[in-house]
Parts: sequence; C-alpha cells; structure tokens
Amino acid sequence: MKPTLLILAAGMGSRYGGLKQLDGLGPNGETIMDYSVYDAIQAGFGKIVFVIRHSFKKEFGEIIIPRYLGKISLEVVFQEIDYVPNGSVYNNDRQKPWGTNHALLMGKQIIKEPFAIINADDFYGRESFEILFKFLKTVQHSKNQYCVIGYRLGNTLSESGAVSRGVCTTSTDGYLTSVLELTQIERKDGVIYYKDEKGIENLLDANKHVSMNMWGFTPDYFDYSEEAFIEFLYRKGNELKSEFYIPTVVNKLIVDGKVSCKVLDTSSNWFGVTYVEDREQAVLKLNELVRKCVYPDSLWA
Repeated sequence: MKPTLLILAAGMGSRYGGLKQLDGLGPNGETIMDYSVYDAIQAGFGKIVFVIRHSFKKEFGEIIIPRYLGKISLEVVFQEIDYVPNGSVYNNDRQKPWGTNHALLMGKQIIKEPFAIINADDFYGRESFEILFKFLKTVQHSKNQYCVIGYRLGNTLSESGAVSRGVCTTSTDGYLTSVLELTQIERKDGVIYYKDEKGIENLLDANKHVSMNMWGFTPDYFDYSEEAFIEFLYRKGNELKSEFYIPTVVNKLIVDGKVSCKVLDTSSNWFGVTYVEDREQAVLKLNELVRKCVYPDSLWA
C-alpha cells in the first residue's frame, strides 16, 4: 500500500488575515498546498487526507477539492476543539483547537498505512517529498520507525524578520535525540544568530538541521498520540492557550526508548506565509520556479 499524505489545513490564519490555505499565489491562482499535492503525486503518494474545520467546509469543497479529483484518492477529516477522548475535560472558555498533534489525531480512523504530515501553508520542495516517500516505503511493515525531514537552517529563514525554528539534535548515526525550539532567529550580514531568554545573541550554523513540521510516521504513532493527549488534557486542559505539539510527543517517545526517528537531510528551500508581508515573496518564488520549468505554468491543466 502506498503511503498517505496528511495535510494540516485547519488553521484560521489570524495573523495572516485570512485562510492562507485558500490563497492563490501561483501564476494561475494555485495555492501553496496545490504545489505540495502536486509534488506528493509525483513522488508516489497514494492518498491525501486534509484536516480542516467545519466552518470552511463548503468553501474548501468548492475551491480546492475539484482540482485533485481523478488525480489521487482524497479524504477530508475535521478538527474541532471538542474532538477529544471520551472522559476528557477542558476549559469551556477555550476558543481554538489543541495544535498540530491534535490535528494529526483526526486521521486515526482512516489512516492504516505509513503516512507523512505537513502544514498546508508551507512550501517544502519536490526533493523533500521524494525523500519522505522512499523512507515510508521502507517501513511499510514496521512499527516505531519515524522520520523528520531536516531542512538546513539557512534555507528556511524569512526576509521579513526573525523566526522561530525547531532545531534538531542528532546522534552520530543521524537519529533525532531532541527538537529544541529557538526564537528570534535571523541572518545579519550573512551570519545567523538567535536570541536566548536573556536577550543575548548566539551564533547558529546555517547547515544545522531544523524541523519544518514535515514528518513520517507508522500508524502506531496514533495510539501513542492518543495516550499523550489524554495526559496533556489532564495537565493542561484548563489552560486557554496550551498547545499539543508533534515535537513534544516525539521527544518523549525517544527519551522513553519506544521509537526511533531518522533525520533525513534535504537541500530544498522552504518558505511560508506566516504573515501577510510574506505573500509577495512567496508569489515571486513560485513564479521563479515556474519560469525555471520546475513546475508547469498551469499546475492542473
């Protein structure tokens, strides 16, 4: 069975000012997500599962889904704040769902094969999908063998200002030992720095691997995630802004010796549209890729 691609598209884009996953940035109105789906098809993935919200189900179904019909198998699942394990309790004043690993859990009932996960509004590059697909094919009959695509830090920085990145620490044989979130990362005069909690600037290697939320899992990860989510809600369910993140769960599983996670190097350039100011640069980069014939002018023609 071919691997599945799970796309996290439930974000509401509060900082961006709209639904980023529906914003047409390519020369013929293609979204960033369109390029990810196209690359996944080219790499060999057999199914796409979208995680969205009920509030934009109609718009998503009318604008996005028709583009892919007949090209790859599709399914849609929903992430809402009250989609939690039976018996779990949380603060009723909370307004938003629980983060990336909560979104991932929405695929548990329909994904039974190795799968990849990405953000809908991030551009990952063809090579990364090819690398991820090859890994997932090798673990088709395995358990507890995961991977993360390791982007080189210098290929992920924004021209609009400082960013946060999950910096990977690895063993000598290339397996993930931890992901540490560093903030206020930016390039100055060709050198990359981050600011620590004391406001002191520290040098970072441009080739240091960072996670951009492009992971590969075997289906057993769903069970681990559900157990971790129950524990998370017990400890943090009363908080209004607590987040249930993928790296937190993976880190704990690695520390407990339950899983391995290979860091797979990619030379691809990553870019995204976190803020509305990022849009112009994303449009320019996509048009340049089309000009270089990396992608056709009309992606789905």
